[in-house]
Amino acid sequence: MSITREDLEQDRLRTILDNTPIASALLSEAALEASWRAALASLPDPGGDVWLFGYGSLIWNPMVEHSERVPAKLYGYHRGFYLYSRINRGTWDNPGLVLGLDRGGSCQGIAFRIPAVSIETELKMLWRREMLTGAYLPRWLPMQLKDKHGPRIKALAFVMNRNHNSYTGRLPDPTVVSHLRDACGLYGPAREYLRNTLEGLLKEGFQDPYLARLWAQLESGKDQPAAKKIAGLVP
Repeated sequence: MSITREDLEQDRLRTILDNTPIASALLSEAALEASWRAALASLPDPGGDVWLFGYGSLIWNPMVEHSERVPAKLYGYHRGFYLYSRINRGTWDNPGLVLGLDRGGSCQGIAFRIPAVSIETELKMLWRREMLTGAYLPRWLPMQLKDKHGPRIKALAFVMNRNHNSYTGRLPDPTVVSHLRDACGLYGPAREYLRNTLEGLLKEGFQDPYLARLWAQLESGKDQPAAKKIAGLVP
């Protein structure tokens, strides 16, 4: 299945997770609300619009109401498969992996401009999507919009919580590939998550050698870089 905005509005994801082994790790509704209200209280431009940075599934399934969608680069963090997924892209016995932002470097992705009038509603939706288990931490980080001049602006991004028990740290390629190859969860196969993200970036003119390398290894059936281009996804 694919998560929809209606799922978030009806809090269906929590209802589903309440019947899984991860239920005890879910943040309470009160904790979630306190978290998004804290982010709301620390807006870089109180009363103004908010920028949200997407680096994974937000690129191809944002669901948030936005007035502008712009390719962008985030500074201070990089994208990697740093989070075990035991529900959405895997199971408790066969966990998959999903992307997270970890410290250092930079990351290309998509920035979404959320109108000021919609901020409270959209933050509530985002927290139900990204923050149910506390695996991510919300941060306001410097970002540069592609092909636009001027100073860097602050964007909301969800970065890895290194203290969370699903945080993997840096894994070698063969380990990442083994978790992506066969894992499948509530939202579908882990390999599909990688492909969708890679294709979403390529459509915006972004190359991600790390993701392309992993995809080539998956498609070649080897844990070594493929010797040829795979389905046009490897530059």
